[in-house]
Amino acid sequence: MERAFGYWKRRVFLTLWVTYGAFYLCRVNMSIALPEMAEEFGYSKTDLGAIGSAFFVVYAIGQFVNGQLGDKVGARRLITLGISASALLNFLFGFASALPAMVAIWGANGYFQATGWAPSVKTLANWFPPRERGRISGLYGSSFQVGNALSWLLSGYLSLHRGWRYAFWVPAFLFLLLGVHFYLRCRNSPEDVGLPPIEEYEAAREGRTSGAPVGDGHPGFRFTLRRTLGNPRMWCVGLAYLSLGLVSYGFLYWVPSYMFDVHRVDISRVASRAVVYPLAGSLGAFVAGWASDAFFKSRRAPVVVIMSALSGVSVLLFSKTPGTAPILGVICLGAVGFATFGAHTTMVTAIPMDYGTRRAASSAAGFIDGLGYVGATAAGVGTGWLVDNYGWSHAFYFWGAGAFTAAMLMAILWEYVPREGRYM
Repeated sequence: MERAFGYWKRRVFLTLWVTYGAFYLCRVNMSIALPEMAEEFGYSKTDLGAIGSAFFVVYAIGQFVNGQLGDKVGARRLITLGISASALLNFLFGFASALPAMVAIWGANGYFQATGWAPSVKTLANWFPPRERGRISGLYGSSFQVGNALSWLLSGYLSLHRGWRYAFWVPAFLFLLLGVHFYLRCRNSPEDVGLPPIEEYEAAREGRTSGAPVGDGHPGFRFTLRRTLGNPRMWCVGLAYLSLGLVSYGFLYWVPSYMFDVHRVDISRVASRAVVYPLAGSLGAFVAGWASDAFFKSRRAPVVVIMSALSGVSVLLFSKTPGTAPILGVICLGAVGFATFGAHTTMVTAIPMDYGTRRAASSAAGFIDGLGYVGATAAGVGTGWLVDNYGWSHAFYFWGAGAFTAAMLMAILWEYVPREGRYM
């Protein structure tokens, strides 16, 4: 049984890692396309922000809905559906030429992109016990950072050599192929392949008897809603994540445009420099997950507090770096990514698994991530409005304030550890 569990845990983790990274092929390609779209159509920053905010608003709603559905339906079916629809919408976006059509298509894409995260967290919770979740969360968090970086590089190349529309057509095709790979390779839980549930496996490993029932059946929406809407600590995490979303998604959406406008970097170099942000974030995610297990006995809040505060400081430092000092700018941008995504990944991976248990991990992840995208919505059109009316400096103050607010909110949970219950 040990060997079988080891094989399936590796297979499921790697499949999820590749698949969720692939979601970013059809999500952050927009960031690279924005400068060329603005030049072609004469759109203002507020117009471009409206496209992003449409995505963020619908994504937030989708996280709440798909988080609940993920606990009931499971990742395999829900994620496959989401990939298929998102790929189709990206293909259609490549033909759009009117702002209302762009807003509508990209908003719809937000809903289907929201099928990826929460169900995958649920699946990880089914396969990995609490003692491994900090490390696994850190490793898993690197998936969307690497996916982000590869998407930006691919989109930058396509935009430069083929035009911005190809930055939607080619990723859509690749995403669809990886959706087929996911469906063939992933399994929702150990029970799906004839293995015992994780509680029983861990009990046998420790030489004790497990009282948990066998099966990964849905516990009912009353249970999952109580674990999310009825949990004050979940609200605290969610509101902190909303605040952190101002900087994490603000940078993700706007930093290529900032470098293009202020640092006067051409579109091909924008992509190659901007990838430092997500790549440093993947390292931050790993360090945060490891540190929460190694130094804080699986308490996640202390790491989030420290990294959120560092994020705020790094944002303000990056805003002061001149375009004539590209190396210093890249270093500061990497510091923002490292700190921001260290906190970000812990809040939407390890915390939902710990606070929601495997029975409601998808609902918990969807709830937290949904609130995060409320912040992302403000980071989209709100940042665009600030830049149009007050300049880029006010955007950085806006993002920095979000990071410091997240640190203060998570400090409330500094000592909290979820008590052991029937489910892990």
